[in-house]
Amino acid sequence: MTENQTVQQKSVRRNRVAAAACFAAALITATVFGTQSATAAGAAHRTAAAARSAAVAAPGLGSAALVQSEDFRTGLNPVGATVALTGRQALSACSGEETMRDLTQGKATAYASVNWTFDTGGLLTESAASAPTKTAAATWEKQLVALVQDCQDEPAGHWYYGAAHTLTTTGGTAHWYPAYNGDGTATGGVAVLRSGTRVALVELTGRPGYAPAYVEGIATAALNRLSS
Repeated sequence: MTENQTVQQKSVRRNRVAAAACFAAALITATVFGTQSATAAGAAHRTAAAARSAAVAAPGLGSAALVQSEDFRTGLNPVGATVALTGRQALSACSGEETMRDLTQGKATAYASVNWTFDTGGLLTESAASAPTKTAAATWEKQLVALVQDCQDEPAGHWYYGAAHTLTTTGGTAHWYPAYNGDGTATGGVAVLRSGTRVALVELTGRPGYAPAYVEGIATAALNRLSS
């Protein structure tokens, strides 16, 4: 594949992501897999709690392993949560239409994902999978890191992921990357997580001005949930 073809393919992929993000935001009030988006932060918390109960059907991985409303710091007030257990949510702004099920080739023992919306705009998405072995989990982690790094080197004026950072807790490891608009403004970020046989990708998008330290906080909270 030529360099021009690669750039064109990435551009098409980003256009799809932008359209999908707008569509998801417009339809976030719909009920998905037993979890309804709420219209107030308190209602969103109750919705997420209900989702945790509904997700017990996924052995070894449920929505309780994903980011919860209380994990958000000041400035992000959640108003809706959509949970699914199919592994078919798009992974990140960089991956376009690729899903966790695609990446794992359907070999995970369980999947879980959440899409959070906020009262001031922006989205937080997380997709997780439970691998049959630690070896498989390590392989999927490397694939996710490679996917994210594909969007570090972008043409001038395009949004991009910044330098990689690593954080380690007793439960696992996270590789997180701040995201920047074409003008260099910080606008959220993404993190690849692994804890034992569990892997996940979590991303905050559409939040201009959110410094890298905020992304690190989200990555830490998500890793703690994944390892619980």
